[in-house]
Amino acid sequence: MARVVRAVRGMPNPRLTGLGSGLFCAAVMTLLGFLDELLFGASLTVYGVLFVPVSLLTALWVRRGDLLTAPVVVPIAFAVGLVPVAESGDGPAGRLMGLVTALATEAGWLYGGTLVAGSAVIVRRIRLVRRRAAARNRTPAA
Repeated sequence: MARVVRAVRGMPNPRLTGLGSGLFCAAVMTLLGFLDELLFGASLTVYGVLFVPVSLLTALWVRRGDLLTAPVVVPIAFAVGLVPVAESGDGPAGRLMGLVTALATEAGWLYGGTLVAGSAVIVRRIRLVRRRAAARNRTPAA
């Protein structure tokens, strides 16, 4: 158990702004979308499975002041990264129809990843509020 704790503490722990977390999530999901297309033939299930840990990392790496942005940027990044994976027909209308269809059929993964990000943000926010209250209670009254 101590090894696991040391390994987790040794991992990178960046703090991204709201915009940075959105860019991070969108860039990673786009990269994963292209890799999914290349390696798995544009499997929407693989893309959805990969979306959940990216959502969690985004929620864990956003700074405290921008916590509420994580559940907002995660679904946007899902849609952005879905572009290379979605089936495309002829022209822009066909590409748009493929994207809308992929969003509709993969809504479960979209909601799941957003729920994971939202839950992580809520837990982080509760811990932050408790820490602030404990620090306020420790300070002697003047």
